[in-house]
This record gives sequence, structure tokens and C-alpha cells, in this order.
Amino acid sequence: MPSPDHPQIWIASGVRTPFAKVDGKLAGFDAIQLSVPLAKHMVGLLDGALPDLAVWGAVVPSLMWSNSAREVLMDAGVGATVPAWSTIMACSTSMVGAFEAAGMLDGQGRNLALVGGVDSMSRIQLGLSQPLSDWVRKLQNARSLGDRISHISDLKLSDVRLWIPGVVNRTSGLSMGEHTEITAKEWGITRAEQDALALQSHQRAVAAQDRGFFDDLILPVGDFAKDAIPRRDSSLEKLARLPPAFDKTSGQGTLTAGSSTPLTDGAAAIWVATEAGLAKLPASTPRVKLVDYEVAAVDFRVEGLLMAPAFAIPRLLRRHGLKYDDITLWEIHEAFSAQVAFHMKALEDETFLRERAGVEPDFGPFPRDRINPNGGSVAIGHPFGATGARILSQAVKELAAMPAGTRAIVSICADGGQGTVALLEAG
Repeated sequence: MPSPDHPQIWIASGVRTPFAKVDGKLAGFDAIQLSVPLAKHMVGLLDGALPDLAVWGAVVPSLMWSNSAREVLMDAGVGATVPAWSTIMACSTSMVGAFEAAGMLDGQGRNLALVGGVDSMSRIQLGLSQPLSDWVRKLQNARSLGDRISHISDLKLSDVRLWIPGVVNRTSGLSMGEHTEITAKEWGITRAEQDALALQSHQRAVAAQDRGFFDDLILPVGDFAKDAIPRRDSSLEKLARLPPAFDKTSGQGTLTAGSSTPLTDGAAAIWVATEAGLAKLPASTPRVKLVDYEVAAVDFRVEGLLMAPAFAIPRLLRRHGLKYDDITLWEIHEAFSAQVAFHMKALEDETFLRERAGVEPDFGPFPRDRINPNGGSVAIGHPFGATGARILSQAVKELAAMPAGTRAIVSICADGGQGTVALLEAG
């Protein structure tokens, strides 16, 4: 929130690549290559000026670089004098990057930040197992041929393995889908509820494509100019025929490929600015106030891996004396349709709000009809590092067209039992 010591912060919409499924239309691009055109485009809007800082993030690790933000700016040929660093918070990566930037802008020497994120699930780099890596390094450091020959005999066949990154939580050993199955069962979320939410996401994303909503939010990559994932032919009947994707043995699995986000390639960028920073942007750039935000973490061994936003949202609203009906636009990241469903169910549960979230449950009925009016991640796609910037830009464009004072909540759940929530307001 603005204070005498901190200026009002604004979020201004940026651009993103179209999103495509893994091994699809963006399979030939690594994370840096996906990001560079966005950085060039964004900085090119500044008429010779530069951002004061840049934050960029990717979730999937690479052995080729450690600071993707700096590499993006260097390869783009823009902002070699701009401080740039990377951040990571699973699916909340580029959203928490926006919060980091917001905290550093001071209205004096720092007024404009370029923030973004990316993941190329098609270009995942494999690594050696740690024992094999240790053995190779020792072999290279051997000082004589005799030492090398001796060291070769130390290699164990069981150590000759590749490390392949997976969408699995290190602590639990379970994937996000497996965790979500558990939480969905705990909250009584049915297959029918999930399929209905998934279909709604696709229908709304296709309708948004048809009316051109995404046109100025997407920077084409070659001749690839719109998201490849939204399905025009989706139906409840087709969704109902899909087999369980994560719980395949109990006979009670409810999550399917149709109600889960696909592995996705893509990059996205946004602006974070003070009033002085906004003056550098084209006047037509949609912008809204960042009123406040909440970053939450829960013990996912107790509450569920993706439950943190259900704690963050009521706490953020309570801080501002707001009820659910005071929020006109809700953008809730759809890691899975089940996750959206159990978030809504928790937000309507008085016992959960009082005893677990720690707030009095007087928020009123939850406005389910206001969620993701232009589709969500199940239909649009979910490149982990890019999703925060994608959702924020989408929300900013939606909200900026509404009357001044209209509010939005943007919510993202993240692996590890964490989550981020932003409260936005039309200026």
C-alpha cells in the first residue's frame, strides 16, 4: 500500500508469447529464446528510455545459465546497464517477481521495472546423477594417467544414471496432480464439478480469442500468433470419457488431462511502475493500482499442497475491510479445475475461515460467476514461470476498462504449499 515513505505502485499490462503444449509449436525455443523478443518489444516501447531494474524467472533449471534475467537483457541487446536478477517461486514466479519490484520502486531513482517469466518444457536439460557427477569431476582432476585408470575402477554401474527434472515435490515425492487428488477427496470435489469448470475455461478462452481480447497481449512468434491449447470442440461428454490422470488404481480418481493444465511452453512480461514510471510508457498501455498483496505458506502435509491462496485471500480482504462482493473481477490460476473448486469451497466454509485461516467468516457468498471471464490456465496453458505475468496482464486489461475504484483479486497457488494474491484497483 502507498505510504508517506512509499509511492503508489501500478501494474501495467505487457505482452506474452502464444502458449503451446510441450513439444508443440514452440518446441524449438529454449527459455532465453522465448523471452528475448518480449524484452525487445517491451523496452522498445520506452522511446529510448530504459527500465530501472528487471526481474525475470524460470522454474525449470538449466545448467547453461543461473541468472536468466541478465541473459535475457544481454541477448536482447537492451539494458546492459539495467540491474537484472532472477527469481523463483514455482507457479507464482513472475507474480512474486512483480511484488519484489514493487517493494524496490521508490519514486526517486527507481520508477519502472520490467518483470517476466518463462518456461520451455520442451527444452528440459538432463543432468548426471550426483554420484556420477562427483566421479566425472574427480576423474577430470586426476593428476596422472595412473590416477585416472585407478579412478575408473571406482565407478559403480548403479551410479550411471541421468537426472530428469520432474513435476514432483521433493519433500513428499508426489506430483502436484497426486497432491490435488488427495485434497479434492478431502473437500468432496466431484468429477462433474471439475469437468464443468474445465469446459467453462475452454469456452471462455475461445470466446475471448474470437473477439480479439488477446490480440494486444500476445506477441507472435513467427507465424504462431494465438494460443494453441483452447479447444473449440470440448464438451462435457468428451471430458467425461477421459481416464483419471493421477489416481489410476483406486477407482476413485477424478482429475483427468482435460481438467488439468498441460505442460506448456511460453513466456510473459509486465510492467511495475510508479507514477513517474508510467510516464515512460505509451499512454494507451492499460494500468491499474497495486493496492496490496499477500504471500502465504502452509504446511502442505496438513492443508494440501495448493491450498495457500485459500488462506491468503480472506486475510488480504480482512485487512482492507472488504467482502467477496466488493471484488468485481476474480482471476484464479487453474492449476487444476479441482484446485479452483476446493479453493471456492474453502472460501465459503465458515469453519475453515475461522479455525484455519484465522479470520471471521463474514465475507458473504462467493461470486462464482465472476471467475476467469476470459478463460484460465486449464484452457490457455501454464508455463510455470510465465503464468504470473500472464494472469496479471490479463487482469490489468480487464480491470482497466472498468470504472475507477473497481477491484480485482488475482490468485496463484504454487508448489510447496505457497501462494500469492494481489488486490488491484482501477485508477
